[in-house]
Amino acid sequence: MGLHGVPEAIHADRGTSMTSKPVAQLLVDLGVARSHSRPHVSNDNPYSEAAFKTLKYAPVFPERFGSLADAGAFAEQFFAYYNHEHRHCGIGLHTPASVHFGTAGQVRAQRQATLDAAYAARPERFGHRRPQAPKLPEAAWINQPSQEALIQTA
Repeated sequence: MGLHGVPEAIHADRGTSMTSKPVAQLLVDLGVARSHSRPHVSNDNPYSEAAFKTLKYAPVFPERFGSLADAGAFAEQFFAYYNHEHRHCGIGLHTPASVHFGTAGQVRAQRQATLDAAYAARPERFGHRRPQAPKLPEAAWINQPSQEALIQTA
């Protein structure tokens, strides 16, 4: 199941795909607990919601797929792009793959060196204010636990 293993729980909306019997049985077989968001609330899992919004509003997203295989091929190609090429604002304009595999710090340092060189060459272009590469967040949460819960688990 990859580097992080099987999750303890999946938090999902109440859509038909997440409430279907095959998905429910798969999660039971894997020992994964399910929780569902409140009806008509789209922000309980912001990472999934952001991915699906990007998917649905992408210019390449078709009105219909010719077959299940076509949909699978499209999803495979789209999520490869989304994870390895698409720059995300919430993670300092890095790709999820760069953050996950630990290369984002090096990429940020290279970006900062480029900005420093551009500033040194023509500071007037920047209003005499040194540009800064976007910072990476220290932590990212789907549903951040309370400080009390964090203290109890430490």
